[in-house]
Amino acid sequence: MAPQIERPLSPFMTYRWTLTMAMSIGHRVTGIALYAGTLLLVWWLLAAASGPPAYATFQGFIGSWFGRLILFGYTFALIHHLLGGARHFIWDLGYGFGPNEREWLTRAALIGSISVTVILWIIAFAAGGLR
Repeated sequence: MAPQIERPLSPFMTYRWTLTMAMSIGHRVTGIALYAGTLLLVWWLLAAASGPPAYATFQGFIGSWFGRLILFGYTFALIHHLLGGARHFIWDLGYGFGPNEREWLTRAALIGSISVTVILWIIAFAAGGLR
């Protein structure tokens, strides 16, 4: 009979929790959120093609505090997923695997996604696009 080999447990049970692990999960979550946001985009296109009453309904929803919250979340998911993808692309090229580089890339993606989202919304309000 072959000797019993101890298999490792799930990384979440044995490893120290890191920001890189959380961002990996966040990348997957934002990918799922982008699917939901795409349904919002489809609703907008269908409403625009259906005429003024349908478009007014869409505008009423998206202009509400809840609609804007969803739109803000969609914007964050889009930017966060984009920067997370850039981080993975850098890794695919073979760079950024050292502990310091990995931590720097992770923090840059997180801070960048928050910053870019807020800046985009400030610009949109300043331009009068979100009244």
